[in-house]
Amino acid sequence: MPEFSSRFPAHEAALTEFKVSVLLVDDQLIIAEAIRRMMGDQQDIEFHYVTDPRLALDTAVRMQPTVILQDLVLPETDGFALIKQYREHEALAHVPVIVLSARDDPKLKAYSFAVGANDYVVKLPDKLELLARIRYHSNAHISRLQRDQAFRFLRESQKNLAEANIELQKLAALDGLTGIANRRRFDDTLQGEWQRGQRDKEPLSLLFCDIDNFKKYNDHFGHLAGDLCLKKVAAVLTEHLKRPADLAARYGGEEFALILPETDTTGAMQIAEACRCHLENLQIDHPESAKGIVTISIGVATVVPSPASTMEQLINRADQALYTVKRNGRNRVLNADELQDQVF
Repeated sequence: MPEFSSRFPAHEAALTEFKVSVLLVDDQLIIAEAIRRMMGDQQDIEFHYVTDPRLALDTAVRMQPTVILQDLVLPETDGFALIKQYREHEALAHVPVIVLSARDDPKLKAYSFAVGANDYVVKLPDKLELLARIRYHSNAHISRLQRDQAFRFLRESQKNLAEANIELQKLAALDGLTGIANRRRFDDTLQGEWQRGQRDKEPLSLLFCDIDNFKKYNDHFGHLAGDLCLKKVAAVLTEHLKRPADLAARYGGEEFALILPETDTTGAMQIAEACRCHLENLQIDHPESAKGIVTISIGVATVVPSPASTMEQLINRADQALYTVKRNGRNRVLNADELQDQVF
């Protein structure tokens, strides 16, 4: 006869239906048969047994029974050693163990509980008593499994909800057409970088960018082509961001903005000129433009944030620099500090 037998197939490692499942560990086949007969008419109980104690631990881990019936006297080992192994194994640490012993000895009972047993029964017990103990301990264990599963589902749901909220926040902060930051994200980021610049006494640069003669481009090629042009410009600006904190945003219509923390005037002007040249070199056809291609004008302003200055002043300076470029020929970069001396 094989060392492991069962009326039902062995469970997988994790119980899914939480049905009462009994694993008997006893080297005497006559005991296994007697207990099997006791449970033969119990449709809610699955019965398994193993006669080789060397297979007990692996079988229990694989089955994940709701209760283990454990003999104490076994060949080459003893029941106490197995109970200790159950308790030391993460998958079996909380599985109830009912000791089946031929001796009604108080010392054996005390030691059984000391090593981790949940109950002690002198074999062979009365059928009603054994079934009652099995159901009592199994139901308690199943309740624990259900509670743990509910907590896992709750944690998973909370995790999924948190991830969904993060994704929603990201989507809410993106411009639907170009995929870069929208005006709301721009405002929030500028506020945060302004405060950080004040704290760290680091320069903060702002670039305002405007596609030259974009309305004429739309009128000539249509709105679909105009949308594609906006996407290309957004890609150009994004490509020239150098640091994780740098941000490219669609400020509105054909206007874009770049926030460059810890970037001085020289660095900001270099990035602005690189963006302008990059777009010009793409040679996007624009018959209504002076150069016959799509170009961009950029106003640059830099400040070390302090209580003596405001974000509004930084925005106005960058905007004024952009306005000056648009008024005096377009397709140029202008630093706000040069406004008074700028001659075209």
